[in-house]
Amino acid sequence: MPAPIAVRVRSVPRVVWFDCAGTEAVPGDHVIVDTDRGLELGTVVDECHHSCAEKAADAFKPIVRLATAEDLRRAAELAEKESFARARFREMIQAHKLDMKPVGVEYLFSGDKVIFYFTAEERVDFRELVRNLASELKARVEMRQIGVRDEARMLGGVGHCGEQLCCARMGQEFQPVSIRMAKEQDLSLNPLKISGLCGRLMCCLRYEFDAYKDFKSRAPKKGAKIETPLGEGVVVSLDTPREQVKVAVSSASPMVVPLSAIKCGKGKGCPCSISQEALDEISAKSDAATPALFRDLPGVPGGAGAAGKPPEAGKSAKRVAPSGADKVSEKPVRSAGRRRRRRRSGGQSAPSGSD
Repeated sequence: MPAPIAVRVRSVPRVVWFDCAGTEAVPGDHVIVDTDRGLELGTVVDECHHSCAEKAADAFKPIVRLATAEDLRRAAELAEKESFARARFREMIQAHKLDMKPVGVEYLFSGDKVIFYFTAEERVDFRELVRNLASELKARVEMRQIGVRDEARMLGGVGHCGEQLCCARMGQEFQPVSIRMAKEQDLSLNPLKISGLCGRLMCCLRYEFDAYKDFKSRAPKKGAKIETPLGEGVVVSLDTPREQVKVAVSSASPMVVPLSAIKCGKGKGCPCSISQEALDEISAKSDAATPALFRDLPGVPGGAGAAGKPPEAGKSAKRVAPSGADKVSEKPVRSAGRRRRRRRSGGQSAPSGSD
């Protein structure tokens, strides 16, 4: 039975499973693995899962070895070479006046091949650039044009949510994202709010699309009629993460109802309904969630103070006359306009003692 382990390789956006092959690799260790491009340095990110262990033994390539100190030193040397090659790549693009944007440089672990990543709006004739780079770096050169989403993944960054970009953090394959997913989640269609750093629709729009689609297929639509023991209600809003519906009834304040408490009509045009038992259960939970200190206040749902009569409209509460200690002496105050007129007239009289 193979012992598969998840390894993240730089050239592959998703994790790749390899056979431990007798090694004692744990998450966080660096290992040397054999990929389609040759030997590469990877990092162990996850241990064996039973679902993966059930696959055939030939489905996993074995790990070559645990990375030694010499392997890590070689990786550091290649990183320095990449920094130098990236700078020369940018300078040569400007010298050849090519309409392309450099993104990154990657040396294979063998050191005999270097890959240059760039973005461009149109096809670019970079044959002369490749010859110059190969001559200076003394290695085989491969130019690879990538899209703006791959560029964002390689460079990384922080999204609108304040977290690391999903494409760089999760490392999954790109899935198509449409504007319909934003509409289904009732999001603003402002391009600045639903677009990522790459300028395309954010990848996270796809993550919760299925949950919103499933909830809305079971819940009544916004504005639908709901029959309740208090009278006919209207759906005001939907809360998908909590699976709750806010219903407004003319004779009472809007109430939040779990979707499970709403019984949908069977026929077309038959309104949904809320039973008296479900309403009593919602009221009981509301009373339990309200602290006893606030239950006597007027306007609190389910509280004893709710029966109290609020002040009638147009009638203000009686003002309590201040006590003698609280009375403020009413000293006449000279208006600001009068002082301005005195300044304009050029009067030199000294201010009186009453000021």
